[in-house]
Amino acid sequence: MMECASTPQAGRSCKETFNLYYYPANADIATDHFPKWMENPWIKVDTVAADTLVRRNGRMGGASMRSNVKTLRLGPLKESGFYLAFLDQGACMAVLAVRVYYRLCPAVVASLASFPETVPAGLVVSAEGSCVEGAEGSLGRRPIMYCREDGEWAKPAAGDCICVAGREEKDGRTKCSACPPGSFKPKVGELPCQICPPSSLSTSAGATVCNCKVGYYRATGDPVTAPCTKPPSSPRSIVSSLNGSTVDLDWSEPLDSGGRSDLYYEVRCSEYAAGGGWIPCTRLSFVQRPEKLKERKLSVSGLRPQVIYNFRVLALNGVSETNGAAAMGEELNVTIDRDLPNAVTGIQQLAASTSSLSLKWKTPGPPPSPSRGTVLDYEVKYYEKDQEDPRIMYLKTPANETTLSELRARTMYAVQVRARSEAGYGAFSGESVFQTLELDPEKAQPQVELIAGTVGVGTLLILIVVVIAVLCVRKHGSNKEPEYSDKPGQYLIGHNTKLYIDPFTYEDPNEAVREFAKEIDASYVKIEEVIGAGEFGEVCRGRLKVPGKKENYVAIKTLKGGYTERQRREFLSEASIMGQFHHPNIIHLEGVITNNSPVMIITEYMENGALDSFLRQNDGQFTPIQLVGMLRGIASGMRYLAEMNYVHRDLAARNILVNSNLVCKVSDFGLSRFLQEGSTDPTYTSCLGGKIPIRWTAPEAIAFRKFTSSSDVWGYGIVMWEVMSFGERPYWDMSNQDVINAIEQDYRLPAPPDCPSALHQLMLDCWQRDRASRPRFTEIVSALDKLIRNPASLKITTREQPGSSQPLLDQRTPHYSSFSSVGEWLHAIKMGRYEEGFRTAGFTTFSRVRQITTEYVMVAGRGLVVPWRGRL
Repeated sequence: MMECASTPQAGRSCKETFNLYYYPANADIATDHFPKWMENPWIKVDTVAADTLVRRNGRMGGASMRSNVKTLRLGPLKESGFYLAFLDQGACMAVLAVRVYYRLCPAVVASLASFPETVPAGLVVSAEGSCVEGAEGSLGRRPIMYCREDGEWAKPAAGDCICVAGREEKDGRTKCSACPPGSFKPKVGELPCQICPPSSLSTSAGATVCNCKVGYYRATGDPVTAPCTKPPSSPRSIVSSLNGSTVDLDWSEPLDSGGRSDLYYEVRCSEYAAGGGWIPCTRLSFVQRPEKLKERKLSVSGLRPQVIYNFRVLALNGVSETNGAAAMGEELNVTIDRDLPNAVTGIQQLAASTSSLSLKWKTPGPPPSPSRGTVLDYEVKYYEKDQEDPRIMYLKTPANETTLSELRARTMYAVQVRARSEAGYGAFSGESVFQTLELDPEKAQPQVELIAGTVGVGTLLILIVVVIAVLCVRKHGSNKEPEYSDKPGQYLIGHNTKLYIDPFTYEDPNEAVREFAKEIDASYVKIEEVIGAGEFGEVCRGRLKVPGKKENYVAIKTLKGGYTERQRREFLSEASIMGQFHHPNIIHLEGVITNNSPVMIITEYMENGALDSFLRQNDGQFTPIQLVGMLRGIASGMRYLAEMNYVHRDLAARNILVNSNLVCKVSDFGLSRFLQEGSTDPTYTSCLGGKIPIRWTAPEAIAFRKFTSSSDVWGYGIVMWEVMSFGERPYWDMSNQDVINAIEQDYRLPAPPDCPSALHQLMLDCWQRDRASRPRFTEIVSALDKLIRNPASLKITTREQPGSSQPLLDQRTPHYSSFSSVGEWLHAIKMGRYEEGFRTAGFTTFSRVRQITTEYVMVAGRGLVVPWRGRL
């Protein structure tokens, strides 16, 4: 381009610029006369000016030739092609070369997905990929990666493709390689292949399970990650101790338990028949069932004289029966003398009344060798016939008759009798059944009146004692409200003077477990599937079938193997706490299993799981009145806990469980485990020596560890916000330190979209800096009840008001025009951590920043969407 000043003869018509135009077309249609030159349909790209101009050298008579290069962007283009036009209106110039090109993102393999060549249509375009061999998409979604206009790929969406079972990630997540022999991977996921558990092996690549070696097995309930084990060896040193017709068996444990902890024993009995050959034992009584024995002893009664009994003790474990492995056992023969008395027969009823039975029986005949067979006395065993677990009573009498007294009227009683000689007791007789008489209505009337009078007087005395106790409690507690007490020990609570006891105040914490949690027989519980993972082990769904009760679903928390005694105490402490609570909005404890491995806590099963994830899965599906109903249930449960002076410390939507009827129940009473160092959960941040869920915790609890019912009220306000925003994360992606600083500066969360103004005001009341100014849970329940009774009040939604509930970037934020660069502006508004994301995405000028949309935010980093929601 020639400089106009060096060619004065050109005059005013000289130009140092030219214009570039293009005409879009779907075919080559141009002629000498078409398309006709006009500003429209020709589209102007730009006016081009040279950076370096050529100046004529008069003395040399030549010119200093220096060329310029300009790069211009055309578009957006929708047609198949276009024509270019260069309009020169007086410039002295030469176009040396024109290069027309476009950029494309090359085919690539990333994050276990392959993406094809992609041409960017605009600033950014999304491209769908396909999972590599041996991988599959998570949640049914195809992997997506963004192609930028400069031909570079942006970061792909994480986690869209994962390796299937039997394969693991390799070469920077570009392929899924089969697990080598000797290793396995049991399920889909990001975890690498594992070495085969002990006593198992895999001989081919891509194994999803390691098969047990010969002679080793897994039980039906064992996971594929469990080592293979074998049946135990035989019990040792069986010893018998005879006492009349009773024998006590005792033995030592096997030398080899088979590598399992579920060892148990069975005792099998046979007797030698008179005609020859062994038959199963008959007419014997076992103190406890001879199957599934945990203790190494058993008492058997009812042995008959001159009969050879064979007792075989078997040692078994979880793999003894499921795999058909032979159980190892030791045998012992037992025979008793013939001098024991014969069995008693002919029990008859002499008389009966409403409360007694008079009985008589035949004196047993002498044994063949009567030297020690004279009957000294008799023992009578009797119990109520129709009871599932009757109380057995015993009576001794020197004669062959007796009277059973203090019986219940019109009740069937089973009676057995045995005789005793110098050699010991003989066998009990067969069971005989007798019934007491029915009460005479005329005789019963005075008794009823007497009982009624006694009950009336007793009730009056109890009422007087209760009134005195309440007055004493009120007088004693008038100087300090128990709700704000910081002592974790014992309290009188509510109007029923119920006592909450901290299990950690027990010298032996196991005693608290025995007192507050019911021990459940392991055979009553059947685990069906793993539904999650807890701090101490897996969380499972299963069934609980207690004899005499209906079978129902339960949730089962297990304590993983290799635990310390301290971990066991902390695990069971939650059951000790939970077992003291009985409220429809508090998770119900069914019981614990501590006598078997693994140790378990059994609670009711909540079909819809945690509240936060349930709301996210059903975003927008519930009406405000339904959400308020959920909040009312949570507040009712917390009111109950506050009345018991129990401080939850970790009230959050993730710790609220929802059943199939949308009833919300407070759960997770184990925050004490997070007060120890070492937790890696990002939700819980170390603060003054303990782990605290910062986003849900009141300022005084963060700063001074001042946990009270009022700090739970603060957490309840956060739960309200989570519910009304359908499970959104409080304070979005702000760091925990940013949250602490913002609250310290009186920032409070804004109202979620379409949130009723009354609910947001209640949230703000819960977030008062002064804890004494926050409402109590009783007042919160009352306020929610008023809203439920007046649904019209829920139609008034919140508008953004100036004050403490503003968005982080409000009118006080400095305007970007006062800064020289985007980076300087980001640091001024305390968002400097996003500077690299802006630069990578190409947002380096304020004109580009003003064009930010949600699509661009996905490229620059998900953190940008939170503080600028509805603002840019």
